[in-house]
Amino acid sequence: MTELKEPIRGSKGATIVGPRNPAVEAQNPDLFMPPESDHGGIPNLKFPFSMAHMRLEDGGWAREVTQREMGALKELAIVDMRLPPGVVRELHWHKETEWAYVLQGKVRFYLVDHDRNTLIEDLEAGDLWLAPPGIPHAIQGLEEGTEFVLVFNDGNFSENETFLVTELFAHNPTEVLSRNFGVPKEAFNGLPDHEKYIFRLPVPPPLEEVRRALGNASFTDKYVFRASQVQPTRYPGGAGTVVDSSNFKVTNLAALFIDLEPGGMREIHWHPEADELQYYISGKARMTVFDAVNNARTFDFAAGDVGYVPKTLAHYIENIGDEPMRVLNIFHKPEYRDVSLNNWLALTPRHLVQGHLDVGDPLMSSLRATRQTITKG
Repeated sequence: MTELKEPIRGSKGATIVGPRNPAVEAQNPDLFMPPESDHGGIPNLKFPFSMAHMRLEDGGWAREVTQREMGALKELAIVDMRLPPGVVRELHWHKETEWAYVLQGKVRFYLVDHDRNTLIEDLEAGDLWLAPPGIPHAIQGLEEGTEFVLVFNDGNFSENETFLVTELFAHNPTEVLSRNFGVPKEAFNGLPDHEKYIFRLPVPPPLEEVRRALGNASFTDKYVFRASQVQPTRYPGGAGTVVDSSNFKVTNLAALFIDLEPGGMREIHWHPEADELQYYISGKARMTVFDAVNNARTFDFAAGDVGYVPKTLAHYIENIGDEPMRVLNIFHKPEYRDVSLNNWLALTPRHLVQGHLDVGDPLMSSLRATRQTITKG
C-alpha cells in the first residue's frame, strides 16, 4: 500500500486526520503542496471533463464545461462531443459563435450561410470549423466516427439551449408550415414530437455525390480551416501554431496550439485583451497564474482537463511529464496577441531592470541575447 503524503513543508502544515481522497490529491500535487511562491486568492482555473455531466443520446454523447462548472469562465465555454459512424448532431444554430477542433476520426460538416452559400466538407483530426452566430449547420460522423471540442464565445453558453430544426417545426402551427412550404398540412403528419439533438443515420454517401445532388448550389469552404496540414513553428522545447483572422479570415476567435517536449515550457506571458481557454489533449502540465496584488496559484493538468486564464494575468505552461504534451488555447478575439516577460525586460533599458530586480549576470546577459534576437543584432 502506497504511503499517503502529508501537506507538510518544514515547520508548516500538518497531517490530515479526517477523510481524504488520495487519487484526487495525487492528480493535483501543486494544490495539495503549493509552491512557496503561491499566495492569496486566485479562483479555481481548472475543471476536468471527467467531472462534467455526460448527456447520453441515441448513438452519441455530449458534455460541457461552462461558467456553471467553473465560475471563472466569463468569455468562453467548451463542449466535448462524440458522434460514431453516421450519427448526426441535429440541424441547428446558436446565438454564439461555434469554433470547433476535431480530436479524433473524420467528420462531415454542413452549413448554409446568409448569402445562400452551401458548405459540405469532410474534416479530420486537427482540422477546424467555424459557425457564426445565427448560421445553421449540422455535424455527422463518417466511417470511423469522430470526437471534437466546440468552443463558444460566452461562458454562460449551454449546448442544451440551441435552436433545433425539430423544435422550430414543432412550435409553428401546421397551417403556417403548410403555407410556408406550399404543401398540404398532411405533409407534416410524421413530424417528431420531441427534439432529436443527436441521432443515428447511415454513413452518408461520398462527398462529391452529396454535392452533385444539390445541383447548381453555390459552394464555399471559407468556414473550415485544415490546420492538420499546417506546419507548426518550432521553438526550443516544442512548437506552436497560431490560427486567427490572419490565416482563417472568417474567425472571430483566435487559437494557439502548443506542443511541448518533456521538460519544455511556454514562457511567462499574458494576453492583454482576451481571456484564454485551455483544453489539454495529451501529457501532463502545470501552470502558475499571477494576479495583482500579490496573488498566485499553481494548477496541474492532464489530458481532458480544461484550464482558464483571465485576460492580463501572467502565466506559463510547463510539461512536467515524460511524454509530449499538447494543449489548445482559444481566445475571445480574432487576433492572437501576447506580451512576453522576456521580451518586455529585454527591450527595457538595462539600468531600469537592474534597479528594479537588483540582479546582474547571468540574467542581464540572457536579456541581452533575447534583445539581439528580437532586433536581429
